[in-house]
Amino acid sequence: MAAEPIRVRDLRKRYSTGVEALRGLDLSVQTGQLYGVVGPDGAGKTTLLKVLAGVLSFQAEEAQVLGRPVPDGLAQVRHHIGYLPQRFSLYGDLTVEENLGFYAALYPPGPEGGRTRQELLEMIGLARFRDRLAAKLSGGMKQKLSLLCNLVHRPRLLLMDEPTVGVDPVSRREFWTLVFELQREGLTVLASTPYMDEAEQFDRVALLSEGCLLREGTPAELRASVPGVVLELVCPQPFQAARCLEGAPGIQDVQLFGDRLHLFTAQDAPALRQALEQRLGQAGLQIQRLRVVPFSIEDVFLRLTI
Repeated sequence: MAAEPIRVRDLRKRYSTGVEALRGLDLSVQTGQLYGVVGPDGAGKTTLLKVLAGVLSFQAEEAQVLGRPVPDGLAQVRHHIGYLPQRFSLYGDLTVEENLGFYAALYPPGPEGGRTRQELLEMIGLARFRDRLAAKLSGGMKQKLSLLCNLVHRPRLLLMDEPTVGVDPVSRREFWTLVFELQREGLTVLASTPYMDEAEQFDRVALLSEGCLLREGTPAELRASVPGVVLELVCPQPFQAARCLEGAPGIQDVQLFGDRLHLFTAQDAPALRQALEQRLGQAGLQIQRLRVVPFSIEDVFLRLTI
């Protein structure tokens, strides 16, 4: 039986400043999965990726990548790993083609049968920009080039640290479409993100907060793991409505989502809806829509941290 691409048990990392960035983390990633590590800034996502890439010291009962211990055994499998860091790290004074050539030369030839460099350029939408300097690319194109440079050696495992932060929505969608296609071809991916909506698309998700693993599972398992009901309320004055409903009987928490509110409650009931309408009406606020909606990953995270 092949080893799991990633397996860690009781993973801990304390910086010299005293900050405990990872606190006893357990997780495993199976071959071919798109595994997401989700949480806000300071959750420990970047630290985890750096540990798995072998660039940070740590303490753990077990830490393996592609069946080799971290960090001592990584040299044996490094050519099977791609690592896309949080910040753009390619050479801005080299062209797209030159960056690809440089990164390809760093690794031994990958297995036969994969996509050629030209095919990758065309797949990722950079073929017509092959002679453009990397520094002249847009933010989304820079991330696509970073992804491409991590694919030229045809890795088995791809580590990505918040790859779409600062990227426009269209480029975000295009980027993940490419990743999903590569995953279908057999690539295993571990990606961190602060965007809860991205987590809805992953095979499995680990929710991190302040270095602790809050919960782990498929998106469906996470949504089913918290009790209660989410009521979505739409009204013309959502900010005023949120203030009005804070502390209302039967409402455990109120969260603003754009132009609507999510109200967390133990159960939906006609009496509760009537009380909400009355409370808002007394404040001069009118409900346009009030309905039960499924928990989102963001709802789950909020329920676990508030």
